[in-house]
Amino acid sequence: MKRNIVLTLIATLFSLCISAQQTVKIYNPEADAKAEVAAAVVKAAAEGKHVFLQIGGNWCPWCLRFHKMIAEDAKLDSLVHANYVVVEVNYSKENDNHEFLATLGNPQRFGFPVFVILDAQGHVLHTQDSGYLEQDKGYNREKVDRLFLMWSTLTMKQAAEKYGK
Repeated sequence: MKRNIVLTLIATLFSLCISAQQTVKIYNPEADAKAEVAAAVVKAAAEGKHVFLQIGGNWCPWCLRFHKMIAEDAKLDSLVHANYVVVEVNYSKENDNHEFLATLGNPQRFGFPVFVILDAQGHVLHTQDSGYLEQDKGYNREKVDRLFLMWSTLTMKQAAEKYGK
């Protein structure tokens, strides 16, 4: 009897955890990615930043892990928001943003999430396969930190000055 109660309790807690994970919605399938990115480019130009696109879907556990890592790490969150205007671009059966992603060189070919960094004119600077940032069941903080630092406007400006345009 005790065993059945314990097993029922464990099953209930497990299903609540699964349910809680599924309620996290960072991507909006109804969003107009082209319009959101255009607005982000305008904002980035005004603020002297780049645009960081996180492309994925609410169905993607790695997408949710990346989002959670940034949100829960104050240093990374600060680094991102100091240097980038962030847009979560949806890719799902409801809206795969196929036409928009084609303008970026079809970054979805790398899997999900995939990250694209745009300059303040909307030109692609870098496409990052997130698999290279993974470690165990999460992301390597140092590699993620390096990604954001290497493509920041300050680093790009310093490199241009040092190595020429």
